[in-house]
Amino acid sequence: MLAELAIGLLLAGSAGERTVPCAEVIQTVAFPYAGSARYPSQLVLETVSAPGKHLSQSSETGSPPWKWFSKWGMVVRGGEGEAVVVSVPRTWRNRVAIVWGNGGRVFHTLRFPRCGDDPGSGNAYAGGFFLRKPSGCVPLRFTVGERTTLVWFGIVRRCPRR
Repeated sequence: MLAELAIGLLLAGSAGERTVPCAEVIQTVAFPYAGSARYPSQLVLETVSAPGKHLSQSSETGSPPWKWFSKWGMVVRGGEGEAVVVSVPRTWRNRVAIVWGNGGRVFHTLRFPRCGDDPGSGNAYAGGFFLRKPSGCVPLRFTVGERTTLVWFGIVRRCPRR
Protein backbone atom coordinates (compact mmCIF):
# COMPACT_ATOMS: atom_id res chain seq x y z
CA MET A 1 0.00 0.00 0.00
CA LEU A 2 2.81 2.44 0.88
CA ALA A 3 4.58 1.74 -2.44
CA GLU A 4 1.33 2.42 -4.35
CA LEU A 5 0.89 5.71 -2.47
CA ALA A 6 4.47 6.76 -3.30
CA ILE A 7 3.98 5.96 -7.00
CA GLY A 8 0.70 7.89 -6.97
CA LEU A 9 2.47 10.96 -5.57
CA LEU A 10 5.18 10.71 -8.22
CA LEU A 11 2.71 10.50 -11.03
CA ALA A 12 0.26 13.10 -9.72
CA GLY A 13 2.08 16.05 -11.26
CA SER A 14 4.27 16.22 -14.28
CA ALA A 15 5.66 19.46 -15.52
CA GLY A 16 8.29 22.05 -15.25
CA GLU A 17 11.83 22.13 -14.05
CA ARG A 18 13.44 21.14 -10.79
CA THR A 19 16.86 21.75 -9.29
CA VAL A 20 17.97 18.56 -7.55
CA PRO A 21 19.67 19.52 -4.26
CA CYS A 22 23.01 18.02 -3.23
CA ALA A 23 21.26 16.53 -0.18
CA GLU A 24 19.64 14.00 -2.55
CA VAL A 25 22.94 12.37 -3.57
CA ILE A 26 22.61 8.69 -2.60
CA GLN A 27 26.28 7.74 -2.95
CA THR A 28 29.66 9.18 -3.91
CA VAL A 29 31.69 7.10 -6.40
CA ALA A 30 34.85 7.46 -8.48
CA PHE A 31 34.27 9.48 -11.67
CA PRO A 32 33.81 8.67 -14.46
CA TYR A 33 31.56 5.87 -13.27
CA ALA A 34 31.53 2.98 -15.76
CA GLY A 35 28.69 1.00 -14.22
CA SER A 36 28.92 -2.78 -14.57
CA ALA A 37 28.94 -5.28 -17.43
CA ARG A 38 25.20 -5.80 -16.99
CA TYR A 39 24.38 -2.13 -16.34
CA PRO A 40 26.95 -0.01 -18.19
CA SER A 41 27.03 3.79 -18.09
CA GLN A 42 27.96 6.18 -20.88
CA LEU A 43 29.99 9.34 -20.40
CA VAL A 44 28.17 12.48 -21.58
CA LEU A 45 29.94 15.85 -21.99
CA GLU A 46 32.72 14.59 -19.68
CA THR A 47 30.44 15.49 -16.75
CA VAL A 48 27.69 12.84 -16.51
CA SER A 49 27.80 9.06 -16.31
CA ALA A 50 24.35 8.51 -17.79
CA PRO A 51 22.51 5.22 -18.18
CA GLY A 52 23.73 3.03 -21.03
CA LYS A 53 22.34 3.11 -24.56
CA HIS A 54 20.11 0.08 -23.91
CA LEU A 55 18.04 -0.22 -20.75
CA SER A 56 16.76 -3.76 -20.62
CA GLN A 57 13.74 -3.38 -18.39
CA SER A 58 10.68 -1.35 -17.50
CA SER A 59 8.05 -2.05 -14.85
CA GLU A 60 4.36 -1.27 -14.71
CA THR A 61 3.47 1.54 -12.31
CA GLY A 62 -0.27 0.92 -12.34
CA SER A 63 -0.84 4.69 -12.52
CA PRO A 64 -1.68 6.62 -15.67
CA PRO A 65 -0.52 8.56 -17.52
CA TRP A 66 3.01 7.28 -16.84
CA LYS A 67 2.21 3.57 -16.83
CA TRP A 68 5.83 2.34 -17.13
CA PHE A 69 9.06 3.11 -15.25
CA SER A 70 12.64 2.18 -16.15
CA LYS A 71 14.85 2.59 -13.10
CA TRP A 72 18.45 3.64 -13.80
CA GLY A 73 20.81 5.74 -11.73
CA MET A 74 22.88 8.65 -12.96
CA VAL A 75 26.19 10.09 -11.72
CA VAL A 76 27.22 13.76 -12.00
CA ARG A 77 30.89 14.79 -11.67
CA GLY A 78 31.72 16.56 -8.41
CA GLY A 79 33.91 19.61 -8.03
CA GLU A 80 33.52 23.12 -9.30
CA GLY A 81 31.88 23.67 -12.63
CA GLU A 82 28.68 24.50 -14.36
CA ALA A 83 25.44 22.77 -13.47
CA VAL A 84 24.16 19.91 -15.61
CA VAL A 85 20.70 20.27 -17.15
CA VAL A 86 18.92 17.13 -18.35
CA SER A 87 15.74 17.68 -20.31
CA VAL A 88 13.18 15.86 -22.41
CA PRO A 89 12.87 17.58 -25.82
CA ARG A 90 9.51 19.37 -26.16
CA THR A 91 8.20 17.09 -28.89
CA TRP A 92 8.71 14.06 -26.59
CA ARG A 93 7.10 15.41 -23.41
CA ASN A 94 3.81 13.62 -24.00
CA ARG A 95 5.71 10.29 -24.21
CA VAL A 96 8.47 10.45 -21.59
CA ALA A 97 9.21 12.14 -18.28
CA ILE A 98 12.20 11.83 -15.93
CA VAL A 99 12.95 11.70 -12.24
CA TRP A 100 16.29 11.67 -10.44
CA GLY A 101 16.63 12.58 -6.78
CA ASN A 102 13.71 12.67 -4.38
CA GLY A 103 11.52 15.33 -5.97
CA GLY A 104 8.18 13.73 -5.26
CA ARG A 105 6.98 13.84 -8.87
CA VAL A 106 8.15 13.53 -12.46
CA PHE A 107 9.60 16.39 -14.50
CA HIS A 108 10.70 17.22 -18.02
CA THR A 109 13.79 19.19 -16.96
CA LEU A 110 16.18 18.54 -14.08
CA ARG A 111 19.11 20.75 -13.07
CA PHE A 112 22.00 19.24 -11.11
CA PRO A 113 24.41 21.63 -9.37
CA ARG A 114 27.98 20.38 -9.03
CA CYS A 115 28.22 19.00 -5.48
CA GLY A 116 31.42 18.57 -3.49
CA ASP A 117 34.89 19.80 -4.32
CA ASP A 118 36.55 16.70 -5.82
CA PRO A 119 36.33 16.43 -9.64
CA GLY A 120 37.56 12.83 -9.32
CA SER A 121 34.35 11.86 -7.54
CA GLY A 122 30.82 11.58 -8.82
CA ASN A 123 27.48 12.03 -7.11
CA ALA A 124 24.96 9.27 -7.73
CA TYR A 125 21.22 9.88 -7.96
CA ALA A 126 18.42 7.30 -8.03
CA GLY A 127 15.77 7.70 -10.69
CA GLY A 128 14.98 6.94 -14.27
CA PHE A 129 12.45 7.25 -17.08
CA PHE A 130 8.65 7.27 -16.99
CA LEU A 131 6.90 6.19 -20.19
CA ARG A 132 3.34 5.84 -21.43
CA LYS A 133 4.26 2.57 -23.21
CA PRO A 134 6.39 -0.37 -21.98
CA SER A 135 9.26 0.35 -24.38
CA GLY A 136 10.67 3.04 -26.60
CA CYS A 137 13.66 4.77 -28.08
CA VAL A 138 13.72 8.12 -26.27
CA PRO A 139 16.01 11.17 -26.31
CA LEU A 140 17.33 13.35 -23.50
CA ARG A 141 19.18 16.63 -23.99
CA PHE A 142 22.22 17.17 -21.76
CA THR A 143 23.56 20.70 -21.32
CA VAL A 144 26.64 21.85 -19.42
CA GLY A 145 27.33 25.55 -19.87
CA GLU A 146 27.41 26.24 -23.62
CA ARG A 147 27.83 22.56 -24.54
CA THR A 148 24.78 20.46 -25.37
CA THR A 149 24.13 17.03 -26.82
CA LEU A 150 21.18 14.77 -27.52
CA VAL A 151 21.49 11.20 -26.24
CA TRP A 152 19.10 8.39 -27.21
CA PHE A 153 18.14 5.60 -24.82
CA GLY A 154 16.58 2.32 -25.92
CA ILE A 155 14.24 1.23 -23.16
CA VAL A 156 13.54 -2.50 -23.50
CA ARG A 157 14.02 -2.31 -27.27
CA ARG A 158 17.20 -1.04 -28.90
CA CYS A 159 17.43 2.24 -30.80
CA PRO A 160 18.50 2.17 -34.44
CA ARG A 161 22.07 3.35 -35.01
CA ARG A 162 22.29 7.13 -35.22
